Amino acid sequence: MSQPVTVECPTCGAPVEWGPQSPNRPFCSERCKLIDLGAWAAEAHAIPGDDQEDDVFSGSLPPREH
Repeated sequence: MSQPVTVECPTCGAPVEWGPQSPNRPFCSERCKLIDLGAWAAEAHAIPGDDQEDDVFSGSLPPREH
């Protein structure tokens, strides 16, 4: 029988079993999931983008009517 695959919780580093029995994966708990979500919401994390790509898409949609 093989050992279950584990990953480290991105928030606290605790080992988390990667499987359907771990509903919060890759987080160890709901608390760590909410802490990480708060960091993303506060823009402590950011997905890097390409400024040229933003210019290309900025004119592709019609203006929004209010």
